[in-house]
Amino acid sequence: MTQALVVSTILLWIAVLALAALVAALLRQVGVLHERIAPVGALVTGAVPAVGAPAPRAVARDLAGAPVSLGGPSGDGRATLLFFLSPTCPVCKTLLPVVTRLAREEAARVRAVLASDGPPEEHARFVREAGVELPYVLGAELGLAYRVGKLPWAVLVDAGGVLRAQGLVNTREHLESLFEAEARGVASLDEWLRAAQPPREGVAS
Repeated sequence: MTQALVVSTILLWIAVLALAALVAALLRQVGVLHERIAPVGALVTGAVPAVGAPAPRAVARDLAGAPVSLGGPSGDGRATLLFFLSPTCPVCKTLLPVVTRLAREEAARVRAVLASDGPPEEHARFVREAGVELPYVLGAELGLAYRVGKLPWAVLVDAGGVLRAQGLVNTREHLESLFEAEARGVASLDEWLRAAQPPREGVAS
């Protein structure tokens, strides 16, 4: 009886030690994955206007047909966040409340403008159904000026009319990364992370 108890105790300790080793291995792998999949900001794709240069100027029209000039100095001391979207883009709709909240919280220093293209009637219906409260402009020239190829796309222009950040924004973190990129003086957080990451062993930098 005593011998059986000793054997079972030993087996139990072996199982505990094996489980501890397994947990340690899993924690190590989680750490490796965390390093490899670092959080990145808005993705910049293709040939787009250079960050740090004067933002492209373009004239769009609001839903009432009135012209709206965008891209130059704001005149009110605030930066401009241009959010390019489409009524048929599910991710755009998901991010609309985020853009609205950000515009409300940062109203003293940022104005948000929604931008798109297409028949005004379609967008007017979208605005009503989605309860959009932000300025909404239409114009193919605006998208062409910023070379928008994918949606949702966001552009941050400072009060002086200088392009500070831009990129494809699929999440709230991507959108907020534009302001982080501006603060760090880089085109995007993705670029900053790549520059900060040490070269892998055995790979030429």
